[in-house]
Amino acid sequence: MISSLSSWILSIAGIVMLSTIVELILPAGAMNKYIKGIFAFIIMLVILSPIPKLLNQDIDISKFFESETIKVDEEYIYQINLDKINKLQNDIKNDISSYGYKNVEVYITCDILDNTFMTKFVTIDLTRLVISENAEHTNILKIKQQITNLVQKHLDIGEDNIYYEE
Repeated sequence: MISSLSSWILSIAGIVMLSTIVELILPAGAMNKYIKGIFAFIIMLVILSPIPKLLNQDIDISKFFESETIKVDEEYIYQINLDKINKLQNDIKNDISSYGYKNVEVYITCDILDNTFMTKFVTIDLTRLVISENAEHTNILKIKQQITNLVQKHLDIGEDNIYYEE
């Protein structure tokens, strides 16, 4: 009992000394703060390590870190992806407007609850298209090609996944 108590105290003293040495070696900054946090966590584990032995139970620490306990916050993913979609739609609409094409609506479709943001297709609504005076008056095929190029500048998407409503 005494040998285990002395080894526990030596473990605490050793980890405290090691953390002090590392703290002195590392320069001041953001990384120092994280290292201190890691050592504080390790010190807590060393201090609490005899508790399972006192309770005559073995506690498996690895089950606290299993991947099954980590869950994705779908509301957060939804909001992040919705914000991305809105920003991309506005950026594309602004680029289209800079070419002199007004009242063009852009709709981006993707799986909004997926962790990876991948665009499935884009719909461009040209039903209320207004070509301003400073824009080059060309046929609709050239306008579509310009808009397709603008969409592809913002998104990694093929031409066959860009649809137009006229």
